Amino acid sequence: MARAGLTADRLAAAAADLADEVGFEKVSLSALARHFGVKDASLYSHVRNLQDLRTRVALLAGGEMIDRIAAAVAGRAGKDALAAFADAYREYALQHPGRYAATQIRVDQTLVADSPAMRRTAEITYGMLRAYGLEEPDLTDAVRLLRSTFHGYCALESTGAFGAPREVRKSWERAVDALHVALVNWPRSEHDRQPPQLSP
Repeated sequence: MARAGLTADRLAAAAADLADEVGFEKVSLSALARHFGVKDASLYSHVRNLQDLRTRVALLAGGEMIDRIAAAVAGRAGKDALAAFADAYREYALQHPGRYAATQIRVDQTLVADSPAMRRTAEITYGMLRAYGLEEPDLTDAVRLLRSTFHGYCALESTGAFGAPREVRKSWERAVDALHVALVNWPRSEHDRQPPQLSP
């Protein structure tokens, strides 16, 4: 394939496809150059280095993932929204393992702030949790709980680590049920438990 027409976006899309095929950690500039039939040096006109490429893949995959989640949760609230969010998350993680792995890398916060996809992710996630009556710092704590649960489950499922005969899907649904109960009954912070101070 000729080098004409190469762009940063096209390279990121090809790298994302390659990540799904061989694993995100195995994506390299050399592999990408071979895919396009060009020399490695040709890519540096479009991406600075491997880290830049991986960041672009992370932002691309994050945008794809939140688009799926947004479509799933549209018009839903409470437990229905949580279940739809969780299912869309799991589906993307299992269908696109390389892309999903890219979403887990740490991205420079200035890039996150400038990314419409990342802002949309925060808006949808925090908006869903505000429906449970949560405010900061509980919102951030709840986001971390959901992310840890979803990521841990998907990571284990993708490697076939669940060996018990219980259907994996059923356990996933029960986990989401448990998260809903936890969110509804979210423990109040120590500050909120303090008795009101009487005026002197």
